[in-house]
Amino acid sequence: MITNVATVAVYVDDQQKAKDFWTNKVGFEVYAEFPMGPNASWLEVGPQNAQSHLVIYPKSVMLGHENMKASIVFACDNVLEAYEKMKANGVNFKGEPQEMQWGTFVQFSDEDGNEFLLKG
Repeated sequence: MITNVATVAVYVDDQQKAKDFWTNKVGFEVYAEFPMGPNASWLEVGPQNAQSHLVIYPKSVMLGHENMKASIVFACDNVLEAYEKMKANGVNFKGEPQEMQWGTFVQFSDEDGNEFLLKG
């Protein structure tokens, strides 16, 4: 099942400015920084030894960012098992689990239409 909140996405205009804020002013560490194309990176920051991180995500690559809320990702030991159990319990999923280089994920929503992600 779900083990912890993995990430919460924060949509920003300038990733480097946001990185400076979260690391130099707030005191967070950089946990991941990988290129995602021109002028964008996958950037994760968080407190020292934290299991949950903020993903500092560029608005420029997120279509419809002006209408989006923070994006919460839940970590799972076994995404497929969690998916099957939650689906059987009536959770509305936005599709089937997808496998990527970094792991497996699937998106679901609550009764109010808020969207979440399971990843493993």
